[in-house]
Amino acid sequence: MDDVVLVIGTRKGLFIARGGGGGWEVDPVRFTSAPVTAAAVDPAGGRILAAVNSPFWGVSLVVSDDRGRTWTEPAAKAEDAPIAFPASTDASLRDIWQLRHSPTEPGVVYAGVEPAALFRSEDGGHSFALVRGLWDHPHRATWQPGGGGLCLHTVLPHPTDPSTLTVAISTGGVYRSTDGGATWEPRNKGIRADFVPEDPYPEYGQCVHKVDAHPSRPDRFFLQHHGGVYRSDDDTASWTRIDDGLPGDFGFPIAVSPTRPGTVYVIPLTADVDRTPAGHRYQVCRSDDAGRTWTAHTKGLPDEPCYATVLRDAFCTDQSTGLYFGTRDGCVYASGDDGESWTEVVRHLPDVLCVRAATP
Repeated sequence: MDDVVLVIGTRKGLFIARGGGGGWEVDPVRFTSAPVTAAAVDPAGGRILAAVNSPFWGVSLVVSDDRGRTWTEPAAKAEDAPIAFPASTDASLRDIWQLRHSPTEPGVVYAGVEPAALFRSEDGGHSFALVRGLWDHPHRATWQPGGGGLCLHTVLPHPTDPSTLTVAISTGGVYRSTDGGATWEPRNKGIRADFVPEDPYPEYGQCVHKVDAHPSRPDRFFLQHHGGVYRSDDDTASWTRIDDGLPGDFGFPIAVSPTRPGTVYVIPLTADVDRTPAGHRYQVCRSDDAGRTWTAHTKGLPDEPCYATVLRDAFCTDQSTGLYFGTRDGCVYASGDDGESWTEVVRHLPDVLCVRAATP
């Protein structure tokens, strides 16, 4: 963990932290005053993509090929941005919530956006096309926005089969395609939606907050819902609740260890009506048995009461034992030992929206 580059997107610009166990240095802010809502690191070549939502020019992408030292500038006009809805959709891009490289197709990048839609690039992120199969799905017209908007926030390409893709939408739920995005089906069986009292287990409409999986177990998924943590052992066909033993069942991020497919992490909040850390302490809760039991890890995290949320993409892993998260009060923390202990990377940043790690 001594040669890590952390890409930190905040409400007011992009920051790069460099270092690891020996300490951290933070580069000056880039794209100041613009929210940086999503980022992705290409594991093959190290190229970094980031989404910048300029208050003047709208949403665009910036690219770095030298580990964040220099960047392309965002498009000066909305019509020049790489992601745009076709005129026939009568929709306009509000934000980019997720950027994800395909693990099987070099140059393919997916973008999940608001209003909820999926875009695909085949040239490394220079240009994108709308995935019409999802946009034209009959459910789309009835999806409702969550508290953050109607967003497609999770994209999980299959680790070996390029035709299979899983996405999550707030508040549409989980959808799966097995034909390269031409058709999609909801995959929400067993996820309880307490905010739909007349039908608490609807076919779709769940407020899924985040989903993750390990490439060595492509049939197993972990999910943080608006209320509850879930696991699927049958390729998202059904879900089982696994939050017994957690200090709270509400939260936003969930992440699977890159080295141990049965190890999963969440950061619980008190409740949807009290969005503060459970117990007013940052607790990274880890399960080493796929959610059967949980242990809270707090060593190195603040001893004093904490009240800021950790957003869904503000928690990430690297390719080894490193974990990283940023808070809405501008602090970023790192662990090099699977979450057993934590150190502070930086404080006093703006509201942290996303964190991504690049390692050699």
